[in-house]
Amino acid sequence: MINSSLKQLGTLLAEKKISSVELTQQFLDRIDQHNPEINAYIALDKEITLAQAKAADQRIAQGSATALTGIPIAQKDIFVAKGWQTTCGSKMLENFIGPYDAHVIKQFDTAGAVNLGKTNMDEFAMGSSNETSYFGKVQNPWDRSRVPGGSSGGSAAAVAARLCAAATGTDTGGSIRQPASLCGLSGLKPTYGLVSRYGMIAFASSLDQAGPMAKSCEDMALMMNVMTGFDERDSTSLQREKEDYTRDLNKPLAGLRVGLPKEYFAEGLGADVAKVIEEAIAEYRKLGAEIVDISLPNTQLSIPVYYVLAPAEASSNLSRFDGVRYGHRAAQYDDLMDMYCKSRAEGFGAEVKRRILIGTYVLSAGYYDAYYLKAQQIRRLIAQDFEEAFKHCDIILGPTAPSTAFKAGEKADDPVSMYLQDIYTIAVNLAGLPGMSIPAGFTQTVDGKSLPVGLQIIGNYFDEARMLNAGHAYQQVTDWHSRMPEGIA
Repeated sequence: MINSSLKQLGTLLAEKKISSVELTQQFLDRIDQHNPEINAYIALDKEITLAQAKAADQRIAQGSATALTGIPIAQKDIFVAKGWQTTCGSKMLENFIGPYDAHVIKQFDTAGAVNLGKTNMDEFAMGSSNETSYFGKVQNPWDRSRVPGGSSGGSAAAVAARLCAAATGTDTGGSIRQPASLCGLSGLKPTYGLVSRYGMIAFASSLDQAGPMAKSCEDMALMMNVMTGFDERDSTSLQREKEDYTRDLNKPLAGLRVGLPKEYFAEGLGADVAKVIEEAIAEYRKLGAEIVDISLPNTQLSIPVYYVLAPAEASSNLSRFDGVRYGHRAAQYDDLMDMYCKSRAEGFGAEVKRRILIGTYVLSAGYYDAYYLKAQQIRRLIAQDFEEAFKHCDIILGPTAPSTAFKAGEKADDPVSMYLQDIYTIAVNLAGLPGMSIPAGFTQTVDGKSLPVGLQIIGNYFDEARMLNAGHAYQQVTDWHSRMPEGIA
């Protein structure tokens, strides 16, 4: 049951072979069993969750169910949910209870899905390891001594450990795809603007995008059908016709042009990861795809550009957390300015403070043109690289991350090394393109542990259906996506 696809679970519910209450309780029991160690969830409310499941059963009985009605979904704790603790992984919002529903939460509620709980994350989505959360680090279910990736590490660990049927995540520079790679699941960052950011606590507004995290591409297609759609409350939401992202899932790949960027297979990519990716590319050849060599020459500039632009936007977005309106307020202070300073010093963690300082610096008078403006110009060049590449190919394949999951604490004192974990993912966000990671195999550690490797698929704007088809075709001839970590049955 716990390894069933969303479609299979929907069939079981429709045929009354299991009720949503029973299915939900099964996942809640697993959370009770495994979450104390894995720490994937921050907030649980069984009363609300089971009430939603009971309502879903009534909807199924009335014949008004949708594809996800009654299915338990975990929500990243970056989405405001009415009546739920919503912390963004920070002490700053430790006691904040959502007064309304984010667009994504509302979409799943409307579809009749069950909210299992809020998942752990790097503080304000700033991190690549899920070690910056105020509520403690998340452990990778494949090896508890290793990180699950970040910032959506709680969602990734929850899906990998089968503590939910699927989960939501957000991706600012790879925060869906990198943890999906490190935890052996599928994760998709849609085209910027396809999923409303209303009620999603902002990190870097021109980069943030919500997306699905699940076992398979088919599952993600069903979730995309729910998550996408125009929302007038979000000024960046795109007015487009609703799509059925399952429509192309069984199309053959014959004639599909697959681009391989030479920059993604250069120095910095682990030899064990490269071997797995090459084997995946060989499978695409067998499926009839045409392999094309391409170049993305400004790839190496994506990290310095990102770490100018993202902190600049973060320093602006996080200025609202001042101890006045909501969030943490220092217990003792002398005057208003002292309250601001102490509340922010106490409420934010080290990584958030680091990025606020960087962002404030690059936006300051005398440095704006030299750093922020220059970074925006290079961002345009990065987008142009992709425009040129897609003249020669339909999708782009490569590694999601340069390595498998690393040991907890291994990169904690080396921010640059941590930032390099996103070398293959950040450019996609800078260009606003869709990208996803799917399981492609495993490497073996010296102590015999299997660690997942993710294959990244990048598409042109609004090409999610084609990407999902490419991933689904691969998952029909491999079983990497159905493998489960040891000790979580």
